[in-house]
Amino acid sequence: MAKVELKQPIVQEISENVKDAQSVVVVDYRGLTVAEDTALRKALRAEGIIYKVYKNTYMTRAFEGTDFAQLAPVLEGPSAIAISKTDATAPARILAKFAKDAKALEIKAGVVEGTLYDAKGMATVASIPSREELLSKFLGSIQSPITNFARVLNQIAEQGGAVAAEAPAEAPAAEEAPAAEETPAE
Repeated sequence: MAKVELKQPIVQEISENVKDAQSVVVVDYRGLTVAEDTALRKALRAEGIIYKVYKNTYMTRAFEGTDFAQLAPVLEGPSAIAISKTDATAPARILAKFAKDAKALEIKAGVVEGTLYDAKGMATVASIPSREELLSKFLGSIQSPITNFARVLNQIAEQGGAVAAEAPAEAPAAEEAPAAEETPAE
């Protein structure tokens, strides 16, 4: 078999993985122990992230014509890629958290939703909470005023018996006062 025929399925696999990806992060994994690498793969797999080690030439060829072609300059030395199709910030977040303990892991760069970020930019992306976390904060902020309004209405309803009893007594007196004033003026 020719070398091209052997390489084509691998390039096709990478192309399929990045086809609908929201983000791709390139890391240098040199120096990780087997235990660290296994733990990293397990953490990424739990979030539905594809993590693979490929030859740089295969990745460059697979990225051609996509937003991820911007990663070609950082594909030097041993490289692995983390691909997410659902949560754009998840690979950066998990890799950055893991890199705090495993100093050998280095994030080179990444493309998140079509934008290239260097290592510092990926640190910023990693600080963004997950989509679910952002949605729960958003729903909490929407729910808070409604909850407070409901509490106020409930307190008014509880005190409403005393306020309602006083209000009708005052209203007729207010109506009688202008009528009494009109009679002497005529």
